[in-house]
Amino acid sequence: MLISQLFPDHKYPKGEEVEYVNDNAYRTTSEEKRHLDNLKSEFLNDYRHGAEAHRQARQWAHKHVRPGMSLTDVANGIEDSVRALVGHQGLEEGDALVAGMGFPTGLSLNHCAAHYTPNAGNKMVLQEDDVLKVDIGVHVNGNIVDSAFTMAFNPRYDPLLDAVRAATNAGIREAGIDARLGEIGGVIQEVMESYEVEINGTTYPVKPIRNLNGHTILPYNIHGTKSVPIVKSNNSTKMEEGDVFAIETFGSTGNGYVHEEGEVSHYAKRADAPKVDLRLSSAKSLLNVITKNFGTLPWCRRYLDRLGQDKYLLGVRRFFRCRFVRRRGRKLTVPTAKQPRRKRDRRVVPAAGG
Repeated sequence: MLISQLFPDHKYPKGEEVEYVNDNAYRTTSEEKRHLDNLKSEFLNDYRHGAEAHRQARQWAHKHVRPGMSLTDVANGIEDSVRALVGHQGLEEGDALVAGMGFPTGLSLNHCAAHYTPNAGNKMVLQEDDVLKVDIGVHVNGNIVDSAFTMAFNPRYDPLLDAVRAATNAGIREAGIDARLGEIGGVIQEVMESYEVEINGTTYPVKPIRNLNGHTILPYNIHGTKSVPIVKSNNSTKMEEGDVFAIETFGSTGNGYVHEEGEVSHYAKRADAPKVDLRLSSAKSLLNVITKNFGTLPWCRRYLDRLGQDKYLLGVRRFFRCRFVRRRGRKLTVPTAKQPRRKRDRRVVPAAGG
């Protein structure tokens, strides 16, 4: 059922609200400040619309995703849910820019920490002992809700999930106008590192993945200019009024670092793409399809398949060379001597809040 039909007055439910404290307490009591905040009501309503769609898509995933499902079926099920909830299937030109997926659904298994979605032909099937990171993006008028969670079907991984959930919630509590990003990272690190998990008789400390961060979100642009570390740092950058942040935390039983590797699955047109003449007519046509259907929102090959595009890989490669498009590989933990990549007991469990 459409979210807009559930709320016919188009006033969508508020999520958790955290009161201003200390030097910012006046923002709650000042009539002038409340008036200025009310001027942003349309912006906030779009976010609440997207957040409600995200909440219901999460419910679908928790209810239906089980071992034995293919990652492709999981991704399609989540994305079909989001599109049905916001009422935009994204098959007509420009429809996906009104509302729909904020980015391809991330489905990262085990040692793969983030930024993976199945491409066409993917045969991966979810197993009973897998740890799956589910990252869902929903947008309404370019305002992107970015939030992730972790699913594990073996209860031995529960402490890992608890660590990341607690660290995310701690980061959210510390966030606010004038909060320093490096200090937020210190709080997240302290909470994360207070947990440990036992796997096959060996106890592992839970470590934050140091080179993954939260970030600001801009209209139609999932990664803004500010990063929120998940370890303590000297970053004195402050959160400012009007900023939108995704507080993302990633915990690992590995060595706490990732590197990019493997199949590319996420793409996005660059907002600062140079003006270059594309000689191939097929590449020009493909770029036109991407611009009119996704703009600067991230997309994946499955999305081009949905639009009836084929034989597009040569054009996509051309876009990279001309710097029209950004791409992201899978992010994986760096193996250590004691924890080789092939070892199944090694798990990375990230989650994100935003």
